[in-house]
Amino acid sequence: MCDELGPKEGYMKEFVEEFVMLCDVNSSDKGCSEQQVKFIKKWSDKDADALKKELSRLQGMQSKDGASMKPEAAKWVKQRLALVKQLQQKTEL
Repeated sequence: MCDELGPKEGYMKEFVEEFVMLCDVNSSDKGCSEQQVKFIKKWSDKDADALKKELSRLQGMQSKDGASMKPEAAKWVKQRLALVKQLQQKTEL
């Protein structure tokens, strides 16, 4: 592991998760946090219109409030955006 990311393995995971979503809605038992699993369960039964509305809402939050959000809140918005996009792709199939 490179020294720039610190002595702990958690730093590398945090760095990667900042840029890549490790959680997959099709197999949420691996790589997903409890918070993500709850979100997937809540939204997996929604129709395409509801997912589209949620995507618009989250995109608005990210663009309008992103700079004023705490880092954890902004990260959670990004994660939800990625999950909603995956759920949209799943409903299109």
